[in-house]
Amino acid sequence: MERSLIILKPDAVQRGLIGPILTRLEQRGLKLVGMKLMQIDETLARRHYGVHEGKPFFDGLVKYIVSGPVVVIAVAGKGVIQMIRNTVGATNPANAAPGTIRGDFAVEIGRNLIHASDSAENGEAEVALFFQPQELLAGWERSTDGWIYE
Repeated sequence: MERSLIILKPDAVQRGLIGPILTRLEQRGLKLVGMKLMQIDETLARRHYGVHEGKPFFDGLVKYIVSGPVVVIAVAGKGVIQMIRNTVGATNPANAAPGTIRGDFAVEIGRNLIHASDSAENGEAEVALFFQPQELLAGWERSTDGWIYE
């Protein structure tokens, strides 16, 4: 089972898109194992975006993600990294296909609504960065799991 971190960024929260985005993720069959509304501080933001440190857009990423509340979500399941990324759409909303979250709701790359882990390794690291083990309900079973997974 893979784990992925999803962040509904400040623009998603401010625009009232938490519900519609969560609906799309759940309708896809994704299993949420942790979720919280929080304010990311600068230290956590710099750790999360550390791979981009030194790039010209790094300070803007940090400034934006700390600018308002976010919803962080841990997701677990078979192949969830690619499934989430397909559901979210291309990083630049101008290139995101219609029917994806970014393709339907976002306009600019700097306000693209959502972060999703890009690899299984990053998913594990990002989930651990935002959630304590006791905050995750990894072992819970949904009655629909047998209808989603073979």
